[in-house]
Amino acid sequence: QVQLVESGGGLVQPGGSLRLSCAASGSILSFYAMAWYRQAPGKERELVALISSGGTTYYPNSVKGRFTISRDNAKNTVDVQMNSLKPEDTAVYYCGASRRRVGVDYWGQGTQVTVSS
Repeated sequence: QVQLVESGGGLVQPGGSLRLSCAASGSILSFYAMAWYRQAPGKERELVALISSGGTTYYPNSVKGRFTISRDNAKNTVDVQMNSLKPEDTAVYYCGASRRRVGVDYWGQGTQVTVSS
């Protein structure tokens, strides 16, 4: 069993930046991919950034150019740097770990990000 703990959420003004961090209780090298997801009220959870064990990254168009995911295999952490934040980025952000190409095996508890003036 692997535990994921997110940190770094908060309130930020539009155009601002936040860095979220996900700390895993075990080695993240055993996972096919680590990713960040978000869920806004009344909406489905969506992928916002993914990094594979080989370092390949993926971003949906909604965040491409604004979000950057990174991993530190020695510290077992996965961060996402979020710049130029918009009110529509407001959501609970979750860290997820996947052992296979499809599906998420472990979730963190989530951290709230609110973008508002």
